[in-house]
Amino acid sequence: MHLHLKYLLRNRYLPFFYIVVFLLTAVCHGPFTVFAAPIQVRDSTGALLVFEQYPQRIVSLVPTASEILVALGAGDRLKGATYHDVTLLGSGTRQVVGGFFNPSCAHIKKVHPDLLIAASFHDRIIGDAKASGLNVFVYETKSLDQAWAGMKALGRITGHDARALTLVEKNMDNIAHVRAKLDKAKVKHKRVMRIMGRKSIMTPGADTFQAEMIRAAGGQPPDFGKSGEIVPVTMEEWTRFNPQVIYGCGDDKLVAEKFFPCPGYRDVDAVKNHQIYYLPCDLTCRASVHTSDFVGYLSSLIYTREFADAKNDVRSPGIIDETPLEHDISKDLPYVKNASIVSAYVFDYPNKTLEVNFKAPMTVLSTLEGWRDNITTVGNHYTPPPTWMPGHFSGMDHLYTSILGAIGKKAETTALLMTGADMDNLAIRTEKFKDMSVTVLATAGVMSNALRMGADQGTFYEPGTINILIFTNTHLTPRAMSRAIISATEAKTALLEDLDIRSSSSGAKHPATGTGTDNILVMQGEGPAIDNAGGHSKMGELIAKAVYASVKTAVEKQNRILPGRHIFQRLKERNISIYEITSNALCNCQKTKSEFNAMVEHLLLNKEIAGFMESALALSDAHERGQVKNLDAFDLWCGQIVEKITGQPVERPIDTMDITDMIHDDRIPIVIIKALNAVMTGARARVGEENE
Repeated sequence: MHLHLKYLLRNRYLPFFYIVVFLLTAVCHGPFTVFAAPIQVRDSTGALLVFEQYPQRIVSLVPTASEILVALGAGDRLKGATYHDVTLLGSGTRQVVGGFFNPSCAHIKKVHPDLLIAASFHDRIIGDAKASGLNVFVYETKSLDQAWAGMKALGRITGHDARALTLVEKNMDNIAHVRAKLDKAKVKHKRVMRIMGRKSIMTPGADTFQAEMIRAAGGQPPDFGKSGEIVPVTMEEWTRFNPQVIYGCGDDKLVAEKFFPCPGYRDVDAVKNHQIYYLPCDLTCRASVHTSDFVGYLSSLIYTREFADAKNDVRSPGIIDETPLEHDISKDLPYVKNASIVSAYVFDYPNKTLEVNFKAPMTVLSTLEGWRDNITTVGNHYTPPPTWMPGHFSGMDHLYTSILGAIGKKAETTALLMTGADMDNLAIRTEKFKDMSVTVLATAGVMSNALRMGADQGTFYEPGTINILIFTNTHLTPRAMSRAIISATEAKTALLEDLDIRSSSSGAKHPATGTGTDNILVMQGEGPAIDNAGGHSKMGELIAKAVYASVKTAVEKQNRILPGRHIFQRLKERNISIYEITSNALCNCQKTKSEFNAMVEHLLLNKEIAGFMESALALSDAHERGQVKNLDAFDLWCGQIVEKITGQPVERPIDTMDITDMIHDDRIPIVIIKALNAVMTGARARVGEENE
């Protein structure tokens, strides 16, 4: 509840006693917010918005703004967002209102918002919202300065001014750090191009924030004298610019695969020297919370040698701070002296190490290093993206030595795992039976290199992504320590299958069994001797339960993956984009592709249609494994879905119904193609009816 101080003071009918009670309650209890005056904020277009109280039910159609709201601590007020935001913290409680390009008015209204955040091209929705009296904040990001202003404005609207300012200052400081590092290295600025497009090579205009990010990373973006968010690139312009480094988001691989093998396109330096990188879309395509992280990452890819050279470090290596774990694991593990997260500068960037120190040396078994004796410290080390390529360039031995030097440990007494998963997302789980106790510390990231062993091809190596440290209050024999790795691996794989984590390279057809870089560290421990940690033993059961629970929590914290996540996200994890499919659909609908896309997306917001698609995903996996061979019954269901969508009974036998084949992509399994064709056939009929 929010009270306006001016209203209280001017309302002569409100007894003074109640004013005092309200004000005291407001001070003592967080839900009350007292304003001395209305909040006035200008949106990206310069329009003035006035708020009598902080909005409590926000719908954001702009993924950048949604991400900022969550980062500011206002995620609980974000009640509706697009399907691009389903991996944000708290997404399980939000209404999905469609996609960025085609949100659903009906689903927006279901949220009963008191603030709508929209992009300028959402003009029809903006007009309807304003006509109903709803406050609308138009959010645009054409430059980094505008991005910082947008963060501050959202902070002002939600009462998180200080957090917004801190976020802006952090981004600006990190970008200044990159500039200082490159100045010290005296780099010769390389030509860098971000590729976009599908049917032709395109790139952001020279006046965009994306070009500005390239410049901030020390690169020289192309300037073809064209303005706009995305501009075409001719062969002559491509050849003349001759990019030395090319990058794009994951989906841009399609245009690269189409054009880079061709004469002219393959003859530029970046293609010839294999300097092509594909990065997450929420980094490449947004000026938002992690903009400076992306600038640092991009700069490290452009200038890997310079980033790896310690002479160009701006900060001295060493410990920044140390924070004890909130969960004191020594209570269940008497041989543990202490456990903490240590922040330290390594390769000029803050790294984080989970550090567990023992009271006395012991033996450990590491899948990264093998058997290690006389170990007094074990841990799990997080390296941030700007250090990944410099670390590879320097070699694993040098990287490991640099980490140990920064945290003040010796190689002969320390056993570490390494990961790209942030230690802030560490998960801890303890399972007990009578006097027996198992504690597991895990980090997990499964969005970039998850794979299915036996199906996917191994192509590279880098430090582990799902890392598991196993402690018990017993003395595990070498046999039990070895067997513990099998129990832990089986539990991890069971969790990934239960969450339907997909292979990063073949996700349409294959669930993942792990990532390509997982590691496990098992401690010998102290206490009663245990010789069996297999599946039939109580120790094996406790290890498996603790691993399953901790990895589940770690995946949720790192990747925001929930069991009941939205169908749009589950399709994306299979590398299936509804926007791409509907844009390329072989249909004869009279409406524009955008309207057809909107119809399909809005249908998938329907719980019954979404449930049909979810069932299709499960059936598809069974069919690909050969466990289901006959799809006749599913074909009948597809026909019924078309009836459901169109509202018209089928006049001919259901098995001969005309469900149009609109997808010609052999990477997508047949069951999913059938399901999508059914939804799109119904959508085409609906669009045709509305067009008549």
